[in-house]
Amino acid sequence: MSEQQTKQSMPSTYDPKAAEQKWYDYWIKGNYFAAGKRPDAEPYTIVIPPPNVTGMLHIGHALDFTLQDVLIRAKRMQGYDALWLPGTDHAGIATQTKVEQKLREQGQTRHDLGREAFLEKVWDWKEQYADTIREQWAKMGLSLDYTRERFTLDEGLSKAVREVFVKLYEKGLIYRGKKIINWDPAARTALSDIEVEYKELSGHLYHLKYPLKDGSGFITVATTRPETMLGDTAVAVHPEDERYKHLIGSMLLLPIVNREIPIIADEYVEKEFGSGAVKITPAHDPNDFEVGERHQLEQIIVMDESGVMNEEAGPYQGMDRFECRKKLVKDLQEGGICVSIEDHVHQVGHSERSGAVVEPYLSTQWFVAMKPLAEAAIKAQKEGKGVQFVPDRFEKIYLNWIENVRDWCISRQLWWGHRIPAWYDDATGDIHVSREDLDGDHLRQDGDVLDTWFSSALWPFSTLGWPDETNDLKRYYPTDVLVTGYDIIYFWVARMIFTALEFTDEMPFKDVLLHGLVRDKDGQKMSKSLGNGVDPLEVIEQYGADAMRFMISTGSTPGQDLRFRYEKVEQARNFANKIWNASRFALMNLEGFRYEQIALDGKLGTADRWILHRLNETVKDVTRLIDSYEFGETGRVLYNFIWDDLCDWYIEFSKLSLNGSDEAARLATQSVLSYVLDRTQRLIHPFMPFISEEIWQHLPHEGDTITLAAWPTYDAKLEAPDAVKEMELLMDIIRAVRNIRSEVNVPMSKKIELLIKPSGAAEAAILVRNEEFIKRFCATSRLECSEAMAAPEKAMTAIVTGAELYLPLAGLIDISQEIARLEKEVKHLNAEVERVEKKLANQGFVAKAPAHVIEEERAKMNDYGDKRGKVLARIAELRG
Repeated sequence: MSEQQTKQSMPSTYDPKAAEQKWYDYWIKGNYFAAGKRPDAEPYTIVIPPPNVTGMLHIGHALDFTLQDVLIRAKRMQGYDALWLPGTDHAGIATQTKVEQKLREQGQTRHDLGREAFLEKVWDWKEQYADTIREQWAKMGLSLDYTRERFTLDEGLSKAVREVFVKLYEKGLIYRGKKIINWDPAARTALSDIEVEYKELSGHLYHLKYPLKDGSGFITVATTRPETMLGDTAVAVHPEDERYKHLIGSMLLLPIVNREIPIIADEYVEKEFGSGAVKITPAHDPNDFEVGERHQLEQIIVMDESGVMNEEAGPYQGMDRFECRKKLVKDLQEGGICVSIEDHVHQVGHSERSGAVVEPYLSTQWFVAMKPLAEAAIKAQKEGKGVQFVPDRFEKIYLNWIENVRDWCISRQLWWGHRIPAWYDDATGDIHVSREDLDGDHLRQDGDVLDTWFSSALWPFSTLGWPDETNDLKRYYPTDVLVTGYDIIYFWVARMIFTALEFTDEMPFKDVLLHGLVRDKDGQKMSKSLGNGVDPLEVIEQYGADAMRFMISTGSTPGQDLRFRYEKVEQARNFANKIWNASRFALMNLEGFRYEQIALDGKLGTADRWILHRLNETVKDVTRLIDSYEFGETGRVLYNFIWDDLCDWYIEFSKLSLNGSDEAARLATQSVLSYVLDRTQRLIHPFMPFISEEIWQHLPHEGDTITLAAWPTYDAKLEAPDAVKEMELLMDIIRAVRNIRSEVNVPMSKKIELLIKPSGAAEAAILVRNEEFIKRFCATSRLECSEAMAAPEKAMTAIVTGAELYLPLAGLIDISQEIARLEKEVKHLNAEVERVEKKLANQGFVAKAPAHVIEEERAKMNDYGDKRGKVLARIAELRG
């Protein structure tokens, strides 16, 4: 941007909509977000957790993406070759379900269209929503490198998926087998264990009598799913259970269908639980399946893929599984088989995608053998070569899961996704797995696709060109940090680590920053059914992107859920307006001032040196806090510095020299004001990119965009502890006087007398040097400073560190009220002294705390004690 703009006045109010559109277009046109322009710089990489192409982004996405943008913008300004790689996920079940719903509204199914025509529809859907997602990224101000955007079904990622599948198959780590899997009857597809959500539901426990074939009695079993009894092929008891030892090997008659089933002995059964006898349904229960394998039991499937009872269900064929349950229970009760029904609260699995109750179902599927892959990840983590979890408590959760991991069912009975690269030879019965498509008279490709998470597991390296040795892969992999929600540690984080170790011999990222969920103001999870969701675009429309970004990023603590409150967004907008108004004031006093004129070694006053010191501290703190992912604390530090130090104090103090006759002092303050505002915009830029760019372009500056401006760094030359001491005394005096004015309702427009008794010569010198500030900000008609001053009889009193203040407000105060006010102050000081004494008496604190911290606490105790003594003395004087 031209430097002419630094001479233009800023509008009286900030218009977020105009600024956001203007600057995002400017950044994109300038290609400022593209990595690779700093070949000699250290790379820094983040790959975006790819959102599903199923619809609009939600407020959880806004949190996730904003935290990443804060990091990447800060690192880009710090001189790194920063890559933030964008992309989207094809989201197999979710996307196919959406498109099928749309077809049903038109009276069609995917089978009416056929595979190819249906997939064309899904690709159209994908393009539409990918465009929508890009528009939302732009509205949020995300600094993504769009030149490297990827999609989980694009050609390069498909190549990576096939490479991984073939290699794992060749190593025996991918296999095809018949097992009990989680079946979604609504989507008619298999699910992996972690795609099942367990909900606590009120159900029933049905107690059933299975008669012995010889008529000598019966065995009682219990079940929550009586419809599966039609597939029972045994009843199991513990081999050491004295009640049933004599019955092992006997035959029972399965009620309704009258099929003979054996009583078997297996240590899986718990003797003490229930009746000690368990019905075994190998085709409809994972534990029963394993028992059945051990005892070579028949596997009888009693329902089809839609959850409808099949021919094995006898008289219940054609009924929905839940209709069958009702009818069957009625029949069992009438036949004296169902002897009792108990209310029973239990965990019931539901499909994460369709919401249907999941059915454990015997099916032939493709699996990944996870144990060998998990071993490498466990070893790396325990040897200190793994990823760094933030917060670190999630490492234990991660390790607990991978140490107990089960084989992963990766095949899905869908059309949208990576088709399984396996071909069946109908002539020979052989299976051929191949990187390339196979063709032949007797060959047909497997109709299933891979679990969406299979391709997502490769995301950190497949997006950079793997399996090819690309320049991007060499430069930007491994990535630096993964930012994601704690709820997908198992779905995604663990799987990326497994696959990265197996195929790249490296961890896919150094750090994993796990944030919580965004909940509503009452702490409830947001959902469509509750109607409490928040659309980030609506928030941006009302408050501006910067306000939303600042609230959501600085309101979060790693690993903790965030409550979304509109009043917090309003506070963030007020903060943005405060920055705008302060900058506008500064610009009015920087007319004609040029960037080259900035000099910090001129005639600097106390306030000038103090604000540079505070800026220096803020730079150090903000840099450290961003690097440690403490965004909430970063926000607090920035807010306090900008609102309190810069706006409420320094800008007010600067008016004296800016409006004074001392040209050298005016130029010095202009330099400091210009420098501090410039650095402040840089510090706030990762959080509030739009308003910071707008203000920065008005300020004297070098460069085209704040996006590429250098990050502020700590400068030892700006340290000014003496100026800090001076300003703290001045601010304490001004605050104390204003508090007293407020208590006795004396407005600032009414001038007062102020008598100050400094504690010593050093404090007296400070007061003399800064007399004009005290007069101005305390609104005095008379100011007197003297170490030898005697306390006047009728005056309000305040004790600050370094001075006693007296305000002779004759006729305005009541002596008894003043004594009561001072007694209240004594109580406060007593509490502070007691608090510090307890701290110093705590041997644990004294043993662990650094020496300078202990000294600071002792100094506080002495200071509080000194103030208390002076207040008590003043009370005694007033009582006379």
